[in-house]
Amino acid sequence: MAETGGAESSANFIKKHWEGWRGFYADRFAFLENYTRFIHRDKPLPSWSQADVDEFIASDAIHGPTLKTTRGAVQVSVAGSAIGAVTTGAFAWKYSKSPHGALLALGAGAVFGWTFSHEIANHWFQLYRLDTMAAQTKFMEWWEKKTEGR
Repeated sequence: MAETGGAESSANFIKKHWEGWRGFYADRFAFLENYTRFIHRDKPLPSWSQADVDEFIASDAIHGPTLKTTRGAVQVSVAGSAIGAVTTGAFAWKYSKSPHGALLALGAGAVFGWTFSHEIANHWFQLYRLDTMAAQTKFMEWWEKKTEGR
């Protein structure tokens, strides 16, 4: 009988602990709620092209320039990721001649390159002053209206 009570108490503790952390992370990732209506759709939104993005940028005087700046920062991040992947992968291959080590270095270099170049782009384009999420959400709303013919 004592063992059952201990197991229930332990399970109850874990459940309470999990609920606490779940609430903590729900508060921290509440910004994801902005995208749920676009992600959890019965029929997914069709793909868009660069011309569609340019049309939105030209049509929206408030969020268009923000989206354009954000896309420029992503291009910098992609370039940084490629540079980081190639340099660390080549360095690892040059000194170790280990294929698995070079592949791991290639992946790690891509992640590190993306991270560092994203931070540089964030400051270079001053993204911290812009509401990039609102611009992305407005683009998704605009694309939804355009594709559904509203």
